[in-house]
Amino acid sequence: MILTGSEIKAQMGQNIVIDPFDEKLLNPNSYNLRLHDELLVYEEIVLDMRRPNRYRRYVIPPEGLVLQPRQLYLGRTVERTETHNLVPMLEGRSSIGRLGLFVHVTAGFGDVGFCGYWTLEMFAVHPIRVYPGVPICQIFYHTIEGDVTEYRGGKYQNNHDIQASLLFKEFQEPSRDQQMRLFGQEVTE
Repeated sequence: MILTGSEIKAQMGQNIVIDPFDEKLLNPNSYNLRLHDELLVYEEIVLDMRRPNRYRRYVIPPEGLVLQPRQLYLGRTVERTETHNLVPMLEGRSSIGRLGLFVHVTAGFGDVGFCGYWTLEMFAVHPIRVYPGVPICQIFYHTIEGDVTEYRGGKYQNNHDIQASLLFKEFQEPSRDQQMRLFGQEVTE
């Protein structure tokens, strides 16, 4: 089940933290999150999953910044969220989508226990001007059944900034001890 807006408000400070919280951004079954004033753009011609990729940081001025098609922009929310005992989910707002801006391309599914800012994968169908502080997406919450195991030590947990892909960390070579355990060999010192 999805929480209603009134239930989101009731769970604030318990299972849900949205900081800063503004009741005007509360919807019937979601909460609008705003776009921060910075974006990251990868500088590489070919992105490589096995290594960190260079990027450039841009500031969105008060008069806005035009996003170009065929370019991935990484942004983040103004709000830091924390969720316990619920599954947080993120979707772009329909008013933004109707202008041809995809706000959260693939990773709208959050983990129980996630704490931090949401990184937004933004892609424009045609040039569009965006502004800092605009309500750009919405967070909503699903209830869950079964034993809860919270997301604790993931690579994006407790972030403080826009997060470029950290997938390369999953490709790092395991230590000699990890390799031996992987192949069922006894580790001796």
